[in-house]
Amino acid sequence: MSGDPIRVGVLGAAGRMGGSVADAVTAADGMVLVAAADPSAPGSTVCGVEVVADVQGLLDAGVDVVVDFTVAEASRVSLGVVAAAGVHAVVGTSGLGETDIGELRAAFTSSNCLVAPNFAIGAVLMMRFAELAAPWFETAEIIEVHHDGKVDAPSGTAIATAERMAAASADWAPDPTTRVVMAGARGAAGPADIRIHSLRMRGAVADQEVVLGTDGQTLTIRHDTTDRGSFMPGVVLAVRRIAETPGLTVGLDALLGI
Repeated sequence: MSGDPIRVGVLGAAGRMGGSVADAVTAADGMVLVAAADPSAPGSTVCGVEVVADVQGLLDAGVDVVVDFTVAEASRVSLGVVAAAGVHAVVGTSGLGETDIGELRAAFTSSNCLVAPNFAIGAVLMMRFAELAAPWFETAEIIEVHHDGKVDAPSGTAIATAERMAAASADWAPDPTTRVVMAGARGAAGPADIRIHSLRMRGAVADQEVVLGTDGQTLTIRHDTTDRGSFMPGVVLAVRRIAETPGLTVGLDALLGI
C-alpha cells in the first residue's frame, strides 16, 4: 500500500557509515529500519534491530530497499542476490568499476539500483561545477583527502570527477614533467591524464579539491565533509525515490535535477 512506510535494510550496519545510515533511516519520516546485516557483528544491535550475518537475512525480513555501504568485494556478491530477489538497492560502496556497473545494469531488471560515488549534496555540486569549468581550462588536478580507515584509492568521487571533466573537454595540456625524482610524486594518471592525489589522514572525514589552471588564473573548487551526517540527506532522498527511478542510476544528479 502506498501509505505504508518503506522497509529498509542496511548492509554494513556495524561500520561507521552503515551505522549513520541506520540512524538516519530511523529518524526519517515514511521509512522504517527493519533489518541490519554485518558479518563482523552478528547478534549485536543497531537502532534496536538485531544484526544478522548476511544479505539473505535482510531479504528474509521483507525489505523494500537495501542500502549497501560495505566494500566492493562484498557488494559484488550481495547486490546480485538483492537484484535476483527483485529488491531495490541504494549503494554507497566505493571501489566499484565500469565492469561492476555494467553487471549491475544487467542484473537490476525487475527492481532498481542507484550507485553514487558521493551522497553529500555539496560534493555532487562540486563535481558538476568542475565539469562546467573544464572546457575553460587546459590543466587540472584533483586532491582528495579521506580518513585513515579508507582502503581504496583514489576515491570514487575523485574518479567520477575526473571522468566528468574528461568527458566535458578533450583540450588538456600534456604533463610537462620529464623527470620524476620520487615515484608517485605526480599522483595517479586519471582520465584524460588528469592527475589525482590521494591523502589518507587521521582526523579527516572526506574532502576534495579540484584545481584548474589557464593563462593568468587558477580556479579552485573545494568541498569539505566534516561529519558523516552530510551524506544522510542524499541517502534518505535515494531511499525515497529509488522505486520510481527505473533500472540502474549512477549518481544523485538525476534525483537533484542537475
